[in-house]
Amino acid sequence: MQPEVGERRAATIDELRAAGRLACPEELPLAAHRAELLAAIGNHQVVIVAGETGSGKSTQLPKLCLDLGRGASGLIGHTQPRRVAARTIAERVAQELGTPLGDAVGYTVRFTDTVGERTLLKVMTDGILLAEVQRDRMLSRYDTLIIDEAHERTLNIDFLLGYLAQLLPKRQDLKLIVTSATIDTERFSMYFADASGEPAPIVTVSGRTYPVELRYRPVADGDQVQAVVEAIGELEQEGDGDVLVFLSGEREIHDTADALRRHFAARSGHASRSTTVLPLYARLSAIEQHRIWQPHAARRVVLSTNIAETSLTVPGVRFVIDAGSARISRYSHRLKVQRLPIEPVSQASANQRSGRCGRVAPGICIRLYDEADFAERDEFTEPEILRTNLASVILQMTALGLGNFAAFPFLDAPDTRSVRDGYALLEELHAIEPEETRSDKPRLTTIGKKLARLPIDPRLGRMMLEADRHGCTREVTVIAAALSIQDPRERPAEHRPAADESHRRFDVPGSDFLSLLKLWDYLRERQHELSNSQFRKLCRTEYLNYLRVREWQDLFSQLRQVAGQIGIRQGSESSHPDRVHQALLAGLLSHLGFREGSFRDGGAPEYRGAHGSKFMIGRGSVLSSGVERKTMPSWVI
Repeated sequence: MQPEVGERRAATIDELRAAGRLACPEELPLAAHRAELLAAIGNHQVVIVAGETGSGKSTQLPKLCLDLGRGASGLIGHTQPRRVAARTIAERVAQELGTPLGDAVGYTVRFTDTVGERTLLKVMTDGILLAEVQRDRMLSRYDTLIIDEAHERTLNIDFLLGYLAQLLPKRQDLKLIVTSATIDTERFSMYFADASGEPAPIVTVSGRTYPVELRYRPVADGDQVQAVVEAIGELEQEGDGDVLVFLSGEREIHDTADALRRHFAARSGHASRSTTVLPLYARLSAIEQHRIWQPHAARRVVLSTNIAETSLTVPGVRFVIDAGSARISRYSHRLKVQRLPIEPVSQASANQRSGRCGRVAPGICIRLYDEADFAERDEFTEPEILRTNLASVILQMTALGLGNFAAFPFLDAPDTRSVRDGYALLEELHAIEPEETRSDKPRLTTIGKKLARLPIDPRLGRMMLEADRHGCTREVTVIAAALSIQDPRERPAEHRPAADESHRRFDVPGSDFLSLLKLWDYLRERQHELSNSQFRKLCRTEYLNYLRVREWQDLFSQLRQVAGQIGIRQGSESSHPDRVHQALLAGLLSHLGFREGSFRDGGAPEYRGAHGSKFMIGRGSVLSSGVERKTMPSWVI
């Protein structure tokens, strides 16, 4: 950094300090630990900060760093596991500093970058910082890094912690602050011990925790939606205050929201008019997410995924209803596929959830399961690195030249089966040199170097590279982007026949992949013809999720841009369907299957795949109606 730039940044920090903008609000628990934190950060390269959500650590630690003069010689980087948290924290800190967003404080998430030349604090997802490692191995743009919510132990967080553990001795000027709920802080402290073996200091920030009464109300007859409605009715007898409901995903949120709105509409009197139902999940638009933090007089019921478990504090919550489950990404060693099953949350996660209602006053948490169920659950959520396919991580580490994956200093080393499966997939994709020619320091092939540049799963990236050879890049990029996100087609339970009929217009006989392409072309055509509000209405009436459609389009644009940078040509004409399927197969070699049995009696045949797996064509597939052999496309055998 040029000296005059550093001087300007230091002058900005002095102005903020003189205006009192770096002070910590007295009502936050962190205010009582301000002096202790300033001393720890000033005297140590690494500091571990433990504190519950709501203690102020996410918004106030960047201000403490600025007060110490950090941010003058480089950016203060602040990572979050989720996009909504990155944006919300940046907005809050900018507000407290009295500067517009994008000035002293900016944020960067996928498809959005508000960081400018005057920015001192950059809030971002951990994936953004990992991507920067590829371009700047020393992370020279930063003089301070805050890795927030480290206890979540996502794959990105574990990779970042391991990389920083290797980088810190080479960059003595770089400060690192690792924040966590009061979980595993001793492990983080020992992990970042200095050269003399002295553990990194831990500063514990106590939260404003009032007593929380736990009530166990197991779901009867498997009807979770009705159980939530009944729990809301029970809590309405306990006084005023907002209710935070934890559910496992968007579909469960929408189903419950519809049921609650019908429930409140069917009632008469003040209560029905003064209760608002609000969803909260990562894919919501910024405008809809902002409603959660706006001042309100009416009682609110906020229906959330685990995003509100630790990353965000929803204000005004007096009551919590916990369905006790979440979608947990998990890799199947036998089938070699990544699944997203709904599983019971750990005891630590359940306690985090119940703690959301003890921030402003004594609270009540209703758990929709029994106490024996809670006692049998795992104490902590298993780190993602122990339950995911490692091909993408191995690919990125090899591209960065970080040596043998097995020797990388992960907090929890993955088992040998997972490592072996990751290397096997990369060999299958021709991304890495075969094992018999591989040394202790694996090397990427030409294909592997290109795959490492594409911000999607290696299987999908391999499809795009093959599409270039077959002249169908546009089509396969559309399909790869669609397979990287949640399906934009919605099937609400109460309108399922109508939704199916609407979606059936896009069916292409013989190929679910080409059906996605047909839907894409239709949406692009209609978007050009309609205003933004009209297009939103079209998506709603035709059972398409507008936010996922936008995410699909944004990812397609990003992939097309990166593809151009690595020499993948965009075709100008439509390609033959067989070419598209041939390109897709390049990424799915281990997902091929052979039919077992016949098509007799109109039954759906079973297929045998790799590794002894068996599967059938799903009912929602356009192929499911082609149970007669003569109606099957040539590539289904």
